[in-house]
Amino acid sequence: MLSLLTSRRGFATKLAALIPGLAVSGAGVPASPQAATGVKKLNYEGKPAGTGFITPLVLHNDTIYIAGQGAHSHDPEGQFPMDIETHTKKVMDNVKTLVETGGGTMDSILQLTVYLTKIDDYDGMNKVFKTYFPNGGPARTTVAVAALPGNSLVEINCIAAVARKG
Repeated sequence: MLSLLTSRRGFATKLAALIPGLAVSGAGVPASPQAATGVKKLNYEGKPAGTGFITPLVLHNDTIYIAGQGAHSHDPEGQFPMDIETHTKKVMDNVKTLVETGGGTMDSILQLTVYLTKIDDYDGMNKVFKTYFPNGGPARTTVAVAALPGNSLVEINCIAAVARKG
């Protein structure tokens, strides 16, 4: 037996016999790529996201990442007024839903990036924005862009912390 393990051929034979057994039993093999990385990719309902191009909600450890939300993100056929107040409310409602789905709260939002199609809409956006953060807002960047998908006037993405219960 010792001679089988000491020769390269003997060692390779024993190793080759073990490898298929590991694959069958699943020993040391993560259940999914998400399990291996600790990353959960979820949809608006908090269920595992499919293989779509954009994932609305990603959880990693105790951090929530929300993809850019426009006024039409979760309501692509919505017929609503083209004013900044209406669009900001729809976007912030989407953000709130996703943050809460991920286990956070509006107060656990750490950072937001806001994209406006017109910088002149800054004050109107802020007027609505303040109603979602009565305890003070998160760190935020606001920039003007040429256009947004779905003719949205505003798009917001964010990072939040999972809220600790206790």
